Amino acid sequence: MNLNTRSVTNYLLLPVSGVFYLTSILRKWLYQVNFFKVQKFKHPVIVVGNITVGGTGKTPIVIVLAQYFKQQGKQVGIVSRGYGGTHHQDSLLVNKETNVHLSGDEPLLIALQTDLPVMINKNRAQAVKDLINQCQVDLIISDDGLQHYKMDRDIEIAVVDGIRRFGNGFFLPAGPLRESATRLKSVDFVINNAGLRAGEFSTELALKMFVNVKTGEEKPLNYFKGEYCHGVAGIGYPQRFFDTLIGLGIHLKPHIFVDHYVYQQSDLAFKDNHPILMTAKDCVKCTQFANNQMWYLQVEADLSDDFFKKLDAKL
Repeated sequence: MNLNTRSVTNYLLLPVSGVFYLTSILRKWLYQVNFFKVQKFKHPVIVVGNITVGGTGKTPIVIVLAQYFKQQGKQVGIVSRGYGGTHHQDSLLVNKETNVHLSGDEPLLIALQTDLPVMINKNRAQAVKDLINQCQVDLIISDDGLQHYKMDRDIEIAVVDGIRRFGNGFFLPAGPLRESATRLKSVDFVINNAGLRAGEFSTELALKMFVNVKTGEEKPLNYFKGEYCHGVAGIGYPQRFFDTLIGLGIHLKPHIFVDHYVYQQSDLAFKDNHPILMTAKDCVKCTQFANNQMWYLQVEADLSDDFFKKLDAKL
């Protein structure tokens, strides 16, 4: 679909977007007036979400927040919808041994990188309740769920794509918006993942190293400089990942897959023997058939001391 066709399609979908907008406003109001019950909890809940669809970099923020509070001695747990996983009944406690096809990629990635309990459930409020009942936690972080108003929360963090912002400004399905941009005025923190803007905290992904998916071998960021490599990404905004690799001096052949794509060995069976570079989110779905040519780029969200000081003050 070319740009002009896409634009026409978006305008044709505006009536549907209007219905989506009105429905979202009504739904939120029904929670505010207690027509729908909000589930409250005995421990604080921090929601890390966004007002648009597509990748804004929430999961790295969740991971760095979980690690920060863990270092403070708090018993941290994470909840997630488990999007892309096959588990759809009740809650599932995710750990390092969980099958990624069951849990989905992001919950398993969080569990692997934080060594903390991750509970998945389409009903996030139930996930929080089960997490508290089954694990020793005193602080819960929700990966996404800003619009899951059934789940009470103490702190709301909205992550915004600093480059794409709110796209064409239309609501779903004509555009990327889940809620109006004015929603950002009501959250506690807005994190901008690629830029500086008044009232928003800036974050960037700090590049750490390349890690071999099969062996765990670590290599510095300049290891593939000047080489021809395959870039593989099944994430919300793959171009950001590809631009990062190109910025490291890599001659890249990009391969785009849909977000949360379930990889098969044949998907990465390229005819040449060039290295295959992917994100950590992609690699958790490739461990069963990984070969020595597969590497992932390890990154970490970088947030300011001022952000953490203000976050602590709100808890």
